[in-house]
Amino acid sequence: MSVIQLLLAEDHHVVRGALAALLDLEPDFTVVASVGTGDAAVRAALTHRPDVAVLDIDMPVMDGLSAAAELHERLPECRTLMLTGHGKPGHLRRALAAQVGGFLLKTAPPEELAAGIRAVAAGRRVLDPSLAATAWDLADNPLTPREEDVLRLVAGGADAAEIAGRLFLTAGTVRNYITAIVTKLDARNRTDAVRIAAQAGWI
Repeated sequence: MSVIQLLLAEDHHVVRGALAALLDLEPDFTVVASVGTGDAAVRAALTHRPDVAVLDIDMPVMDGLSAAAELHERLPECRTLMLTGHGKPGHLRRALAAQVGGFLLKTAPPEELAAGIRAVAAGRRVLDPSLAATAWDLADNPLTPREEDVLRLVAGGADAAEIAGRLFLTAGTVRNYITAIVTKLDARNRTDAVRIAAQAGWI
């Protein structure tokens, strides 16, 4: 029996510990790393080279979908399975774009999670049945990737000057992006734009 090496990334310590203990009970699983942020997940994956990374979507510093996209680029042999407490259509679309292998709700029964990990490790795609219809029901994301980058930084509290420095843009260009974002989302202001995009799972 071949053993599937797992990396687990979940920002809630108690949940992470419970998941690790649960997965370690499976005879063909070994949890080789357990971390609390997306950037730590990428570093740990590059060190331990797991077969499957089980990633929570909502994590600090770098979210799980961003970590999955980076892993796809830097360690394509590591397959990814996303866990979420709520299936936002925008998250599903980002997951597909990041070439993730699976997308399950945290409320899935343990045996379903284990089966999902085995399927992803074997190269198959896994999608929680309750999320399948949701993926078709939301309007496409109107934001460009660069606008998403700007809005994520706005959501993190950065001002135009700071965003400009981090994205190698001018402050004027950043303000133009923010104006375009607010208009595209039919938002009242930048705070409202962050709310709309976050609820849709676009950032």
